[in-house]
Amino acid sequence: MISFDLSDEQKMARDMVAAFAIEQIRPAARAADESGWIPAELLAKAGELGFIRGCMPEDVGGYGDPRVAVTGTIVAEELAYGDLSFALHALAPRLLAFPLIEMGTDAQRRHYLPSLATDSFVAATAAVMEPAFDFDPAGMQTTAQRSSGDYVINGAKCYVPLAVDSEMILTYAASSPERGFAGVEGFLMPRDSPGLRISGREKNMGLKGLATFELTFDQCRVPAENRLGGEQGINFARLLSESRVAMTAMAVGVSRAAFDYARDYAKERKAFGAPIATKQSIAFMLAEMAIEVDAMRLLAWEAASWLDKGHDAIKQSYQARNYAAAAALMVADNAVQILGGHGYIREHPVEMWLRNARAFGVVDGLAIV
Repeated sequence: MISFDLSDEQKMARDMVAAFAIEQIRPAARAADESGWIPAELLAKAGELGFIRGCMPEDVGGYGDPRVAVTGTIVAEELAYGDLSFALHALAPRLLAFPLIEMGTDAQRRHYLPSLATDSFVAATAAVMEPAFDFDPAGMQTTAQRSSGDYVINGAKCYVPLAVDSEMILTYAASSPERGFAGVEGFLMPRDSPGLRISGREKNMGLKGLATFELTFDQCRVPAENRLGGEQGINFARLLSESRVAMTAMAVGVSRAAFDYARDYAKERKAFGAPIATKQSIAFMLAEMAIEVDAMRLLAWEAASWLDKGHDAIKQSYQARNYAAAAALMVADNAVQILGGHGYIREHPVEMWLRNARAFGVVDGLAIV
């Protein structure tokens, strides 16, 4: 038998994050979208809630809570329900911390994790995406070649969150391109590494509260000791699956926000003397939106449960992420349609959610569970 009941700990985590999302994140979302910045006090609160420190080992200053992928999807969904830009910003340090915890050497964990195990928000990030219309994580064009005990990195990355504020950037590059996922390695690169250049902030359609940047690597030399996992390397396929599960969960959060808003609007907005929610065409749209939200969540939970059982979950995570990319866009677009002309103006948040939902079909590697 398969149970979809959450544990008491998961319910507690969900309720805590949901309250934070509704009471503090959502009211600040529009201002963040227009200004391009997440309020520092919100990030400080995220640090206090232990989104990063909670799952870090006690021996490096963390709380030692068990890292459970299903719980991670619950947290990611609730944060994105408040605002997707905030969710990606607040959880960005996990892009460095979680791979270190899971696949780093003892020396790497002792060296890099303590600075992240704090109740304050400390920026950290990873560089996965590349500026190519046919980007394939299994066929990265950014390369890492061994040279005199070091690695030389060449290539380019895009959609790298918080790059200018992060002291350390976990950069993924292909050391053996012919091996696909197995040939991808991670490199712990200081922001000021010679040969690493960070462009100006990218101007994106959505996620305007999240600062992302393009990186270029020109003969960027990295010591071999900065190779994540040392000579053993990493399981990049698993890390990518963890990222896709996180993005799917966030797609659920954005979609649920759009659905809830459109449903409530349809109940209040009247046409010909009755709420538009009673009109069959609107009711059918809302029903379809509700189905898609639940379908996305179940796909995310299934993939997360495979990860928790020790599997790489490549197929399950890809199916979830691919389905969610289309479903989230549909749900958000329907929300705009239900609001009619009001859906297109900034007095209502659905147009922002539509712009943010478009990112799920474009970006990869911006979050991790």
